[in-house]
Amino acid sequence: MNEAIKTREEAWGLLCKWTENNNLRKHALAVEAAMRHYADVFKEDKELWGIVGLLHDFDYERYPSLKDHPYKGQEILKEEGYSEIVMRGIMAHAAHTQTDRVSTLEKAIFAVDELSGFIVAVALIKPNKSLAEVDVKSVKKKMKQKAFAAVVNREDFITGAKELQLSLDDHINHVILGMRDIANELGL
Repeated sequence: MNEAIKTREEAWGLLCKWTENNNLRKHALAVEAAMRHYADVFKEDKELWGIVGLLHDFDYERYPSLKDHPYKGQEILKEEGYSEIVMRGIMAHAAHTQTDRVSTLEKAIFAVDELSGFIVAVALIKPNKSLAEVDVKSVKKKMKQKAFAAVVNREDFITGAKELQLSLDDHINHVILGMRDIANELGL
C-alpha cells in the first residue's frame, strides 16, 4: 500500500460503520479470506488483498443500485485516506464499472466475489451446513442447476479463473480452502 497504510482493524471498523447486515458482513469476511488465500498463492501482500476483500461491498447496504455501488464507496474511501490500489481493486470487483482488471489483485477480487457467495449457498444446503462438506464437485454440480442461486452469474467464475490463469476446478478449490480458514466466523 504505497499511499496511506490502513490496518485490517480500521477496515473492519469502516465496514461495520456502513454495513449492519450480518450476512453482508459475513460475505465480506468470506471474500477477505479468499483474497488472503490468493495473496499467499501469488506471493502478494495478504493485508492489502484482505482489506480489498473486506471492503469491496462496504457501501452496498446503503447504496445497492448499480448507479451508486461501488461509486459512492469510492468517495468515502478517498475521504478516509485509502490508497489508489485499494480503491481500484474495489472498482474492479464489479463488472458494471467496466474497470479494466490489470493487476492480479484486481483479477482476484473479481474472481472470488460471486464464487464465495455461491460456495456459501452450497454449504447451506449440506446436511451439517458446513464448508467441510463442500468440494469442487458439489460446487460444479450446483453450477449446472440454473434455479440454484439463480441471481449468481456463473460466467463470472469461469472468467475469473481464466483471468487468474487457473482451471475452474483449481479456482473453486482455492476459494473453498480460503473460506475454510474462517469457517467458524462464517457459521459454516
